[in-house]
Amino acid sequence: MRTLDVNAAIDRSPFGRFQWMVVALCGILLIVDGYDVFVAGTVLPTLIKEWGLTKPQAGALQAWALFGMMFGALVLGSLADRIGRKKGVAISFALFTTATVLTGFAQTPEQFKVFRFIAGLGCGGLMPNAVALMNEYAPKRLRGTMVAIMFSGYSVGGMVAAALGIGLIPSFGWQPMFFVAALPLALLPLILWRLPESLGFMIRQGRQDEARRILARIDPTVPADAQLVYTESKGKSASVAELFRHDRALRTVMLWVSFFCCLLLVYLLAAWLPKLLQEVGYAEKASLLSLFSLNFGGMVGAIAGGRLGDRFGLPRVVVAFFALAAVSIGLIGFAPSATLLFVLIFVAGATTIGTQILLYASVAQLYDLSVRGSGLGWASGVGRVGAIVGPTLGGVLLAQQLPLRENFLIFAVPAAISALAMVVFALANARDRRPMLAAA
Repeated sequence: MRTLDVNAAIDRSPFGRFQWMVVALCGILLIVDGYDVFVAGTVLPTLIKEWGLTKPQAGALQAWALFGMMFGALVLGSLADRIGRKKGVAISFALFTTATVLTGFAQTPEQFKVFRFIAGLGCGGLMPNAVALMNEYAPKRLRGTMVAIMFSGYSVGGMVAAALGIGLIPSFGWQPMFFVAALPLALLPLILWRLPESLGFMIRQGRQDEARRILARIDPTVPADAQLVYTESKGKSASVAELFRHDRALRTVMLWVSFFCCLLLVYLLAAWLPKLLQEVGYAEKASLLSLFSLNFGGMVGAIAGGRLGDRFGLPRVVVAFFALAAVSIGLIGFAPSATLLFVLIFVAGATTIGTQILLYASVAQLYDLSVRGSGLGWASGVGRVGAIVGPTLGGVLLAQQLPLRENFLIFAVPAAISALAMVVFALANARDRRPMLAAA
């Protein structure tokens, strides 16, 4: 019986219709995720008025969904390593969409917090599983690009939230923004029907026939009697300690620092950018368009960053993107013209939302399959802590009534810290590869 390495088979095969289907389905999952993230910023000004919230209270209100995302990323990301990606996606998606619909019925801030926390649990588990699946089915030469294309769905979700907010909130209030989640819930059976299970998971479970049928859709030349192996499936531990072994400790810490700062910045801008622009004189529609510009930039940045990452290496591209983020965000505070303002917001979106996507791809490339879900889950969980800090920090800063320039200069600091952390990561990565090259 011939032994066949699944990774090698996928790497040498052309990127075909089946893999594009995986990209599309995971992209749909991320559209829903992105919508949830940015719907908070669209409804925040209305909630402040309707419930008489102070800015720190409003920031704390937004943090409850992010608390849920943190726990969801930690628990459901690791759980999927044991029960399979498909079940992990089903649990996460159903939990998230159901709770989001219920949020529209909230009558008090306390009810709003509970429903948003439950929605966050599901949303937090969705992204690590989608990234892991896409990383597994994409050939190594295209992995960064494909993950980035998939992640552009995240930005599309943000643009949908901004567009719906412009049309719905002035006429119907904030509640319909959450009722919209019933639509993707209806799509869940179709998504699960077409979404494949992880090949590595099936091989570890001894489901050779199923794995061969899926692999044959990627590479039709696969022998019917081939014994499939997954070269990264040797490890049995999926504990957090495993993430720090094999000379990965420094790189793990640097990725966690970058995740913390990056998601702090993304969620800070998502929650407070419209409100901040309204306070300096922009109309409601113009302020909501800022979220559209931010997410459009995120989509362009993710795709461009993925292509650049495949060509020049992800660490270099991530460092450059974070440096651009620090500059563009700092310049927003100098009150440029409306045209330049939206250009700077576009660049900020490209280099924060887009870079978040590249960070996920970096994590997926660092860890073996047996701990990849845990690696993605913990990195995302640490990032969610930053995401919790972001809206809360924004509320506290805006309550101080600082000048616009000072606010955005403070906002630029996390981007600068992330750039420095990824410089250290890149140097550690290069050092780790030198012995491997010498041995070869």
